[in-house]
Amino acid sequence: MTSAHTYSHTRTHTATHLTDVILGTISDILADLGISTASLERDWVITENAIKAWVVEESLASVVVECHRPSGAVKPVIEFPVSYRASGDGDGEFTASRARLARFLAKIDRVPAGTTFQLFCTFQRPRTPQPGWGTGALAGTEGLRSIAFGTLGAAPHASAGMRYLSN
Repeated sequence: MTSAHTYSHTRTHTATHLTDVILGTISDILADLGISTASLERDWVITENAIKAWVVEESLASVVVECHRPSGAVKPVIEFPVSYRASGDGDGEFTASRARLARFLAKIDRVPAGTTFQLFCTFQRPRTPQPGWGTGALAGTEGLRSIAFGTLGAAPHASAGMRYLSN
């Protein structure tokens, strides 16, 4: 019974860590681009609870941020894919690459004033419905070039990466 408790406890910690890394990075990127984060801040708890629940149940495939410019163009698009491991090391390290992210942010394209964002989640299998989340349609990414950031955060059982799409 102890190992089941430890496994569940560690998975919950992994989900909390990766959710914090993903949402913190989204907040940093939006602020760096000059996009208002008011709706993200307003819905933080709902968003945080949903992402954590989906990481724990291993249904979340990625979190996607679309930047909608006043012209109607959708760019950049930032994806945060989540990868799961069959088993996790309960003593594993919880890591995040904040210094590397700061260097990456200095290189990304600027957006015009009035740009807004939309947050989406994609799934690798059926998920538990979460309050405040419904269905939506992602914009196409054809014609956008992709820059992989690599691993953004890692913990026992799962890790999150980042991919930036723009032209």
